[in-house]
Amino acid sequence: MPAADPVADADRLAARLAIVRDRIGRVIFGQDAVINEVLVALLSGGHALLVGAPGLGKTLLVETLGIVLGLDARRVQFTPDLMPADITGSEILEEDGSGRRAFRFVKGPVFCQLLMADEINRASPRTQSALLQAMQEHRVAVAGFDQPLPSPFHVLATQNPIEQEGTYPLPEAQLDRFLLQIDLTYPEAEAERAMLLATTGTPRAPAEPVLAPGELLAAQALVRMLPVGETVLDAILALVRGARPETATDEKVRRSLAWGPGPRAAQALMLAVRARALLDGRLAPSLDDVAALAHPVLRHRMALSFAARAEGVALATIIDGLVRRLA
Repeated sequence: MPAADPVADADRLAARLAIVRDRIGRVIFGQDAVINEVLVALLSGGHALLVGAPGLGKTLLVETLGIVLGLDARRVQFTPDLMPADITGSEILEEDGSGRRAFRFVKGPVFCQLLMADEINRASPRTQSALLQAMQEHRVAVAGFDQPLPSPFHVLATQNPIEQEGTYPLPEAQLDRFLLQIDLTYPEAEAERAMLLATTGTPRAPAEPVLAPGELLAAQALVRMLPVGETVLDAILALVRGARPETATDEKVRRSLAWGPGPRAAQALMLAVRARALLDGRLAPSLDDVAALAHPVLRHRMALSFAARAEGVALATIIDGLVRRLA
C-alpha cells in the first residue's frame, strides 16, 4: 500500500536507520563503508557478494545484521561435496501409526530471511545454480511443486580472493544476480586497535534488535517511491552505456573491455542510489550517490580484455575514469 505521507515516513525511517548503523558499528569495527553498502543492498531488496580475506568480520557482520534487523539469519559453509538438496531441502518418506506412507518436504537452510553463503565459489556449479535460482525466483522447486521462500529473503555470499585452488568461480551471468559486489579491506590502525581491545577482554554485550522484517519490507517499498532527477537518471545511463565496449565513446575503454554491464546494472544503480540517499536522510539521490556506488555495482559486471590484462590495466581505473566524466 502506498504510504500516506512518504516524506514523514522517510524522515522516521532515516532516524531508525541511523540507529541501525550505530548498533552494527558497535560490533563491526573499521568497516563503515562496508556496513553502508550492505544496508544499501538490503534496502534495495537485493543480494550482495562480499569479497575479502579471512578474518575481516564477514560472518560476524551477517550475524549482527540478522539481530539488528530482526531477521531469521542462517549460515551455510560451502564445500565441493555440498549438494543442492543440502541447502534447498528434500523429501523424506515417513510412515504413520497406521502404516500409511507419505512424502514430507524437509526445508533446507535456504528457508530463512538472511542467508550467509560462505565461500560460495567452493561449491560445485550444480549447487551454486540451485542457490542462485532461489535468489532470483524466491522459491524452490521440489518434486514438481514450488516452495515459496520467506519474505524478505536476502543472500550475502562471501568469496576469498586469496586462495583459488579447488574453487568454481561464479559465471558472469550468475554474478549479475548480485546487486552489489562489496570488497572488504583491512581496517585502519585506530579501528583495529579498538577491535583488539573490544574482542579480547570480557564478553561484549550482544547486538540489539532495532527493526523487524515487516519494517524492512516497508523500507524497501519506500525506497522505490523516492524520486530520481533527470540529471541522476542521465548519469546512470551514461555510466552504464559508457562501460560497454559496444556503446562506449572512449576508444581506450572499448579496447580494454571484453564485455560490459547489462540493463540490470542500471536497474541496480537506480535502486541503490535511492537507498543510499535514504540512509543519509535525503529524499532524493544525487550524482555523489552514483559516483559512490559505481564500483560495487559495476566491478562484477565487467571484464578486461586479454590485451588490457597484459598491459596491467586495472578495472577500478576504468570505472574511475567513467565516474570522472559524470562531473
